Amino acid sequence: MTGDEPRTPTWRAILRKAVPVVVSGAVIYALAPVLLNVFAAWPRLSSLVPAWALLGVAAEAASFVCTFMLKRIALATTSIFAVVTAGMTGNAVTNVMPGAGVTGAAVEFRLLSSAGVDTGSAVSGLTATAVLQTGSLLGMTVLTVPAILVGLPISPGLLHLTYLGLGAFALYAVAGLVVFQADWPLRLVGRVVESIHNHLLHRRKPASGLPERLVTQRNDTRAALGAKWWQALLYALGRLTLDFLCLLAMLAATRTAPEPWLVLIAYTATAVLALLPVTPGGLGLVEGSLTGLLVLAGIPAGKAVLSTLAYRLASYWLPTLAVPVAY
Repeated sequence: MTGDEPRTPTWRAILRKAVPVVVSGAVIYALAPVLLNVFAAWPRLSSLVPAWALLGVAAEAASFVCTFMLKRIALATTSIFAVVTAGMTGNAVTNVMPGAGVTGAAVEFRLLSSAGVDTGSAVSGLTATAVLQTGSLLGMTVLTVPAILVGLPISPGLLHLTYLGLGAFALYAVAGLVVFQADWPLRLVGRVVESIHNHLLHRRKPASGLPERLVTQRNDTRAALGAKWWQALLYALGRLTLDFLCLLAMLAATRTAPEPWLVLIAYTATAVLALLPVTPGGLGLVEGSLTGLLVLAGIPAGKAVLSTLAYRLASYWLPTLAVPVAY
C-alpha cells in the first residue's frame, strides 16, 4: 500500500466515532417529549414583551463578547477577528456534533492554527479558558448561600442541587489548587495511564514521556493567563452573569417576576448538567432540566417552558445559525 492510498478504518476507530453518536441519539430520543413540549411553545413567542426579549438577546451577545475577550487573553493574540470567528465556529460545532466540547475545541484549534496563532499557545490558551470557565460556573453556586442563610423558602429539590453544586465546587477548587501547584499528581496520573495503555495495547509501540508532557502542559496552561489572570477571571464571571441575566430577561418577557436566587439555583444546576458530554450542546438536557427546575422555583409551567425556549433561542440557536458567516 502506498502513502497516497486511503487507509481502511479499524474497528476501534469506527467504534470511537459511533459510540458518541449512538449515546447522543439515545438520550435525545428519551428526551424527545420534553423537546417537543418546548418547541410547541414556538407560536407563543409573539406574546413576549419585546423590550425584555431584546434585552435578553443583547445580554447574551455581551456574554459572547466576554468569552472572546477571555480567549484573547489566554491565547495571547491581538487578532480578535481570528478569536471571534474560530470561537463562533467551534461553539456551533459543539452545539450540533456528538462529542460535546471536545469536537468543537478541535475545530477551533485547527482554525486558530490556520489563522497564524501559535500551536502551543492555542492548546494552552483553550485549556486555560475551559478550566477557568468551568471553575467560574461551579463557583456561582456560592452566590446561592445567602439565600439559604436568610431562610428563603427553597424546595427540597433545589436545596439538594445547591448542596451538590457547593460540594462539586469545593472538590474542583481543591483539585485545581493541588494540580496547579504540585507536580506529583500529574506524574502519578501519567504513569498510571502509560501503564494501562502499554498493558492493553501491548502490540503497539509503548507509550512514554506522558508524565513530563502533562507537567509541561500544566505549566503552559498556567502561563497562558499570566499577569492578566484577574482580567480573565472578570471576563469569565461576566460571561456567566450576562448569560444568567439573559434568562432573567426572558422570564420578565413572559411577565413573570420570580425570586432571582431561586432562578440562580435552577440556572447553575442546568449549566452544570450541560457540561455532561451526552448530547450536542446539552440539547434536551438543558430544556428538560431548566423547565423542571424553574417550576420548582415557583414559575408556572407554561411560562417556564416559554422562557426556556426564548433563552435557548438566544443562547443556543442564534449563535449556531451564525456559523456560516463565522466560518
